[in-house]
Amino acid sequence: MPPPPPLLLLAVLAAAAARPGCESAWDATGGCHRPSAADSATCVDLQLRTCSDAAYNRTAFPTLLEHRSREAVESSSEYILLSVLHHLLEGQCNPDLRLLGCAVLAPRCEGGRVRRPCRRVCEALREACLPAFDAIDMAWPYFLDCGHYFTSEEDGCYDPLEALRGGLDAEEVPPSGLPPTFIRFSHHSYAQMVRVLRRTAARCAHIAKTYSIGRSFEGKELLVIEFSGRPGQHELMEPEVKLIGNIHGNEVAGREMLIYLAQYLCSEYLLGNPRIQRLLNTTRLHLLPSMNPDGYEVAAAEGAGYNGWTSGRQNAQNLDLNRNFPDLTSEYYRLASSRNARSDHIAIPQHYWWGKVAPETKAIMKWMRTTPFVLSASLHGGDLVVSYPFDFSKHPQEEKMFSPTPDEKMFKLLARAYADVHPMMMDRSENRCGGNFLKRGSIINGADWYSFTGGMSDFNYLHSNCFEITVELGCVKFPPEEALYTIWQHNKEPLLNFVEMVHRGIKGVVMDKFGKPIKNARIVVKGIIRHDITTAPDGDYWRLLPPGSHIVIAQAPGYSKVIKKVTIPARLKKAGRVDFILQPLGTGPKTSLLGPRRSGPGLRGPAGGAGPHREPEDPGQEPLGARRQPTAGGSKPWWWSYFTSLSQHKPRWLLKYA
Repeated sequence: MPPPPPLLLLAVLAAAAARPGCESAWDATGGCHRPSAADSATCVDLQLRTCSDAAYNRTAFPTLLEHRSREAVESSSEYILLSVLHHLLEGQCNPDLRLLGCAVLAPRCEGGRVRRPCRRVCEALREACLPAFDAIDMAWPYFLDCGHYFTSEEDGCYDPLEALRGGLDAEEVPPSGLPPTFIRFSHHSYAQMVRVLRRTAARCAHIAKTYSIGRSFEGKELLVIEFSGRPGQHELMEPEVKLIGNIHGNEVAGREMLIYLAQYLCSEYLLGNPRIQRLLNTTRLHLLPSMNPDGYEVAAAEGAGYNGWTSGRQNAQNLDLNRNFPDLTSEYYRLASSRNARSDHIAIPQHYWWGKVAPETKAIMKWMRTTPFVLSASLHGGDLVVSYPFDFSKHPQEEKMFSPTPDEKMFKLLARAYADVHPMMMDRSENRCGGNFLKRGSIINGADWYSFTGGMSDFNYLHSNCFEITVELGCVKFPPEEALYTIWQHNKEPLLNFVEMVHRGIKGVVMDKFGKPIKNARIVVKGIIRHDITTAPDGDYWRLLPPGSHIVIAQAPGYSKVIKKVTIPARLKKAGRVDFILQPLGTGPKTSLLGPRRSGPGLRGPAGGAGPHREPEDPGQEPLGARRQPTAGGSKPWWWSYFTSLSQHKPRWLLKYA
């Protein structure tokens, strides 16, 4: 069962009891239709609390839904829906949907005329947010009909979401006399961070761009800056790397390091630094400085030196984002005991979606499914060490127990690539920060340090092709501003050295005899590394491997497998090219090479391209219906009871199956 609604939500709905929801006539389908308002109107102050952060402060009555007073709007089921949609969709599409609804319920009024919102904004938001409604069996609200209540630019529409930018597009001029390559080693507010990233992308537009992977619970963009020879697109044979900071809002050093790194990469590329040019011309690098901008605001309000150990750690829902990912490690340990069962690309259990999943977590999972990441690092604070999977002990009762992945050797190489060039991690003093890890070389298996479930690194490894490590940047979670330059000097080379590790091992293309790429072909390394990776849509793959000889197999349903022996020299710093051409099997029944079929929650058969351990093709969304209650026998969705206090005129237009 889904969790009960917050007390505030129930209070709002209870206050709406006995208030009419749709005073006009209902049509045959249960929809509520009202005539649109005239263009000319008398402007009055906008006093609706739910719409208080709109980009305007004057509205008019009657509204586009023919509400003739503020009281009529506040008592309507449409307005009640806007006020609780944030909770029903668990933060998804917030505050975008609310502001879009306000543009209809409280239309913008200027100079005695009503301005309608832009149709293109509505259409884009509907495309992005409709899956969230589908997931809870809720119909798209009739008053957000893009063709009815919205208009075009030619007719003078406005963007109702412009308030979300809040001046973030404004240019921040560097101090007088300083070159554009100047990096300000200071803490950055959310608005400052966005300005710096966008300004950096504008300076290096031929190799950089910014994009959003979603929004935080409080509506802040999760902004990424990417660097590539062709920003915005995946190039054949070019590996993808992501660096993520500030997953815990009060651990801010990683956030700042990635802001500085973005500026450094741009400047050094323009200055002709051969190392940086070579790296960005052969790698697609994505930087997400702040995964938890809401938590950062809480921590920053206390300030450096005053911040507590946990203040701002969680997101705005009080969720620890590094405990919020699906626990696939427990499933891995269960599968590992079976000789023939696969233990990679494990599906997300369906019951996971019944819990509270943060929008920030969903954004990362969607990002992972739409981009073929090979390598990743999550930057934290509180100690000075590099840890690697697994983070959850193979014996759950053991708080500290060495729990390696099949790729233990490769993970150690990745961790050492960071630690071995970090001056403080290599400092021989045991009295320093992180000194207790000195004998281990400042690297450690995560579960051998302390065990926990729901971590992002384990999820990366078990659900995708991506290898992720965790870097603890120092013992002070919110360091004072004067320490930031030194922290940057300590971490600049480790960050670059780590990203360059994506070019270790082998890479290639899997195709058929006609040269057509084969998507989702499996790359198997025979022996103790019982962990396969899969090809990207273009048929290309990257397999991180330690030096030595390996037997590598490429296989795909309907094709004969191909086996090759590869030898990786210890000093090789460039991935070896190993292509595979697969021959089709005979015309008889095709034999699946994906292992035995199993049944169970969250597992799907190969129909539609999804293997027994793969999620549905729709990227980033929980399986449709994962949070639904059974509707057999005419029962209503689980959220319908929230609206039973809306008198006899219940919002039946929200029901998909009336």
